[in-house]
Amino acid sequence: MNKKGLAILMRTRMKPNDASKLAQSPLNNIVKQSVSNSEGNQSNGGNKNLSAYNYTDRNFENVRESMHSAISMNKTEVLDSVLNDFSEGYFSLSYEDRRKLLLMLAKECDLNRTQVHELIKQYLGLELPSRWNVQSSGLEEEGTLSAFYRMERNLRHALKPKYEDLFERLNTHPGGLKFLSSLRADILFILAEENLASLRALDSHLKEKLSTWLSPAALELHQITWDDPASLLEKIVAYEAVHPISNLIDLKRRLGVGRRCFGYLHPAIPGEPLIFIEVALQKNVAQTIQEVLWDDPPIPESEATCALFYSISSTQPGLSGINLGKFLIKRVIKHVKRDMPHISTFATLSPIPGYMQWLLSKLASQSKLAEGEALSHSSAEKSGSTFFENILEPEEERGLMEASTEFVAGNNGMEVMLKLLTSTNYEWINSDELLSALKPPLMHLCARYLLQEKKRGKALDSVANFHLQNGAMIERINWMADRSEKGLRQSGGIMVNYVYRLESIEEYAHSYFNTGHIHASNDLRRYVEVQPKDEFDGQ
Repeated sequence: MNKKGLAILMRTRMKPNDASKLAQSPLNNIVKQSVSNSEGNQSNGGNKNLSAYNYTDRNFENVRESMHSAISMNKTEVLDSVLNDFSEGYFSLSYEDRRKLLLMLAKECDLNRTQVHELIKQYLGLELPSRWNVQSSGLEEEGTLSAFYRMERNLRHALKPKYEDLFERLNTHPGGLKFLSSLRADILFILAEENLASLRALDSHLKEKLSTWLSPAALELHQITWDDPASLLEKIVAYEAVHPISNLIDLKRRLGVGRRCFGYLHPAIPGEPLIFIEVALQKNVAQTIQEVLWDDPPIPESEATCALFYSISSTQPGLSGINLGKFLIKRVIKHVKRDMPHISTFATLSPIPGYMQWLLSKLASQSKLAEGEALSHSSAEKSGSTFFENILEPEEERGLMEASTEFVAGNNGMEVMLKLLTSTNYEWINSDELLSALKPPLMHLCARYLLQEKKRGKALDSVANFHLQNGAMIERINWMADRSEKGLRQSGGIMVNYVYRLESIEEYAHSYFNTGHIHASNDLRRYVEVQPKDEFDGQ
């Protein structure tokens, strides 16, 4: 093993179980440990316990003071030191103290609504010119308008929360952008547990700022290779979220011949990609992840006609909701097309993370309603079950009932399907008979999930929504494309190919954004019932 391989092996940490958890620093662990020890030794003297808590309280107040100073202070020579104190002190706080501090920031440093209310009253009291005409240039009109401009400027200033000054100062401070990302990760973690209006407003302002500071113009597209520093490569290993990298051989394969890896870097966070995408160069669009990950040896790059995006991962939980991937995919397509003009197809092999959760919920609810239907004897009673829907086709139900007799018992196909899919260790994948019976309904319902199940007019599945809003179309769903435990748990092993047609990306993205219109192939449409012509596009 070479020096770089050894460095990666020794330095790479196991990926966190939950990337959204609050970052815990050694200082924080020391504080918690000191409190824990003092609690366990109360019989040895209450002074130790009191001392530990006093230290914690003092530390919190110091961080709070530095936060307020960072907002109000104007002396540049002192400001850097105060920002350092705040960012370092923040990471030394416990979860509860961070939560308390963020709530204080959201409330104490919010905008002054009394001032805003008064300014709005004054604004509404201004009298509009008798001839409100943008073409007019008379001195009298100009004088009247100047009052409006002045009041509008004051309103804009009053509508700006004080914590925006903290964000802006941190952004120009060394390490500040990375800190702001960590700060937002904490905010999102708290919001997942408590939906607090003040914290939502804080998050909204910070997200807007980060979106501006991380615009494509500020980001560098970097091709990641085996020659990059070990400190960068270890982050690829740690943050690969779709298909975990198993060892150094796997990492080297993903960075070698027939493969590409690109990441977005920002000057304020050197040596750490904010997001990265992995690409396989192939003759045809792959149908299984096994052929992508274990394609050894790969085909000669000169024979490739397809660039397949098979994994895209973010390294910063605090940048959630900021669509860096949209710009990354488009820039990678341009980069690959420029360097390899013979590549004509740009596609993905993507997971369907929400499919099985949706399907199991649907099967559970409809199975219960089906029991009620079976107990009903009169047609009048049956017609009252407005929400009952047999989501299986008659031939699918027959196939399931016949194939499952030796495995599970059930009153109907949906109940049988639910029991099979929730069986221990996914035993159904080891039976050719069950696989054959499950394939038609799983594929048919997967197409329905991708094409018809929506939230606020957009695709319910998060990955589908991501690619569709970026201008892709849904080309094909693939049976048993990912047999890993994660693949079976998320989507019953099914994966989907999205295709980016260079001449149609902007058109598809625009129609999806405006109307929720989903572009899909005719092959995919055949899995679902015939829909009105304007519902789907078979291009």
